[in-house]
Amino acid sequence: MVQGTLDAPDRATALALIDKQGLFPMLVDSGKSAGPKADRAAAAAASAESAGTNVQSLLPPAIRELLQRKRKPKLQELATFTLQLANLLHSGMPLTVALQSMSHLDSKGVPPEVSRQLRQDVMEGKGLSDAMAKQPHIFSELYINMVKAGEQSGALEDVLRRLAAHYERFAEVQSKFSSAMIYPAIVACVGVVIVIFFMSFMLPKFMTIFDGFKVPLPPSTQLLISISNMFRDYWWLLLLMLAVVFILFKRFQSSEQGKRTIDHWKMNVPVIGKVVRLNLFAQFSRTLSTLLINGVPVLNALKITEQIIPNRIMREAIAKTREDVTDGKTIAQPLARSQLFPRLMIDLVKIGEETGDVPGALKSVAETYENELNTALRVMTNLIEPTLIIVMAIGVGFLLFSVLSAMFSITSSIAR
Repeated sequence: MVQGTLDAPDRATALALIDKQGLFPMLVDSGKSAGPKADRAAAAAASAESAGTNVQSLLPPAIRELLQRKRKPKLQELATFTLQLANLLHSGMPLTVALQSMSHLDSKGVPPEVSRQLRQDVMEGKGLSDAMAKQPHIFSELYINMVKAGEQSGALEDVLRRLAAHYERFAEVQSKFSSAMIYPAIVACVGVVIVIFFMSFMLPKFMTIFDGFKVPLPPSTQLLISISNMFRDYWWLLLLMLAVVFILFKRFQSSEQGKRTIDHWKMNVPVIGKVVRLNLFAQFSRTLSTLLINGVPVLNALKITEQIIPNRIMREAIAKTREDVTDGKTIAQPLARSQLFPRLMIDLVKIGEETGDVPGALKSVAETYENELNTALRVMTNLIEPTLIIVMAIGVGFLLFSVLSAMFSITSSIAR
């Protein structure tokens, strides 16, 4: 413990000067001369905070909860934040100074308050991983454990760079999947709008013409008119049915059995199921490899990977693998017994165990399935796009055929 005095215009500058000396401040007293000014500033801040609290208390509970809810950063935003921190540490800044600088940088998705709180906790003697554990809405178990491993090994900067690369890869996969679904979604929306417009505005005008001629209409036209009348007269019943179906589905989805059934369906549905499986295999391999490379123990790494994987079927398989590994078995054997993971992954993991390089084997598996995932996404897009166009063509063609066949019937009746 050391004591000393220094001249500084404010408390923040004083803390920065102490950091440059390589010290961790336990108490910084501004002195009597700054007392009244500091007291006034503190009183003003307290008054502003109280006013803000009073204003929020007047809002409805739902809106107040929405304002207080903390948004979880996107993968790319977290990768940018991590890379910025790694770059500051690479420049030679102490951790506390780097976190102070991070509070002034534009890190979208990670508020400056997060960096300030991390710095405060570190200055109080906590490790960076312990400080991050206090903010689970920002930092996941994967992130915290990798940072802890970096602190213990003295390679925090390298670990942060690996973390940034890890999140960038997953953000890239998400971006590719979203991009692959944009065009089909636009086509589907346009088709729905066209059908609604025709049934709501165009068909009633044609029906007026048909009623005026008193001519028997073709079956397709009668069916189209019946559908239009049903939507017009019983729209409230249709909305009620949709609401009931939606509520029942949400209740089913919220149950454990429902979640498991939906996850099983996602993995086995044609075309899309292959994309889901490849994404899960790549995510499992990449996450476990990243954790093991950074020195996280295998049981802890499996537990973190289990928590990160969104699919419950795969979670159960990973949990069973972790139990068997606890009993002294290798990773490859329980993976094979689950009958969920592909043979290629099991063989490569087995080779990695024999050569003593399981992280490297898992990294190769992740790269293999990420490449296959890119191909599967292109195939899925190439199949969905023409399928939607064909469905749209059939729907619009049925509308046109129903109207034109009725017009031909009227024309033939007039000609006779």
